[in-house]
Amino acid sequence: MSAGTILHAAEPLRTIASPTLWAVTVAALLLLLLIDLLITRRPREESMRASVAWSVFYLLLPVLFGLYLWAGHGGGAAVEFYTGFVVEKSLSVDNLFVFMLLLAAFAVPSALARQVLLYGIVGALVLRVIFIWLGAAALQSGTWAFLLFGAILIVTAGKIIKDVLRGDEQEVDISSMRSVRFVRRFVPVTEDYRGSRLVVREHGRLALTPLALAAVAILATDIVFAVDSVPAVYGVTEDPFLVFATNAFALLGLRALYFVLQGVLTKLRHLNHGLSVILAFIGVKLILHWGHGVWTWVPEIPTLASLGVIVAVLITVTATSLLANRRDRLRPSPPARVERVEPVEPVEEPAGER
Repeated sequence: MSAGTILHAAEPLRTIASPTLWAVTVAALLLLLLIDLLITRRPREESMRASVAWSVFYLLLPVLFGLYLWAGHGGGAAVEFYTGFVVEKSLSVDNLFVFMLLLAAFAVPSALARQVLLYGIVGALVLRVIFIWLGAAALQSGTWAFLLFGAILIVTAGKIIKDVLRGDEQEVDISSMRSVRFVRRFVPVTEDYRGSRLVVREHGRLALTPLALAAVAILATDIVFAVDSVPAVYGVTEDPFLVFATNAFALLGLRALYFVLQGVLTKLRHLNHGLSVILAFIGVKLILHWGHGVWTWVPEIPTLASLGVIVAVLITVTATSLLANRRDRLRPSPPARVERVEPVEPVEEPAGER
């Protein structure tokens, strides 16, 4: 087969999912989101015990789903799902870190944090569905999409590592965010929070609350993450159903996981190093996959090997982060600087004033 045929082939993407499996999966997803919505309806502090329980539940779901795929569709589909899930979950943790910075920048009350996080998760799911559909359409039009996806991931990896080496501060400047400036230009925003309300009537006209502004900012960051996330999982599997399932399972439970990892996220100082390696690795995998279709002598990276590399990278950066934190704790603090105080010469009083 010639390169021209490969570049312009338009074959339907293969999928393991029947219409029934699609319907059941989407219905289960909507049910879980509805439960999350009911839980976050009333503003209140998130308890650590409940967060841990929900996090364990949402981690067990993909494990069970993968076993179902193994039993019903073979080990290949299950390995692709587990690999894609690990990739998406690691990217989602980085997503959570950005959410944490945004919540702090907007000074969102802790009782309202759950609501803002849910908006971010729902927005991320909607955007992922759109990008998954666009990615499937691109792949169906020709394998040139593998080159595009690979280039996107390699460029993203280079940007991440460049920011890390440059030592950019992890902070959010609200005034410089285009989405925030755009909203403020056309809609007034109240100075303070009004409970869980997004829109209020003030001075006879509608106005947004800072809670709505925070939700807009999080949705804007979701777009950036979707651009990186969907090509990454397409580097693991070409099945649109598995791509959707990995994204859905990775995003479900992020609200609860946020409160579990809130104190840990800042300590994973080498997470971005690992994510840059993973994205670059998958980018190379995509380019090799395209090259193998054009020239059969070009090697391909098996999915199981990809899973091993990704897990090894995540374990490594976690271990190096913990060692770096421990080294900082054991490092003696510099001695306090003692300034020398010059003696004060006694002042002679005039004889007449004694």
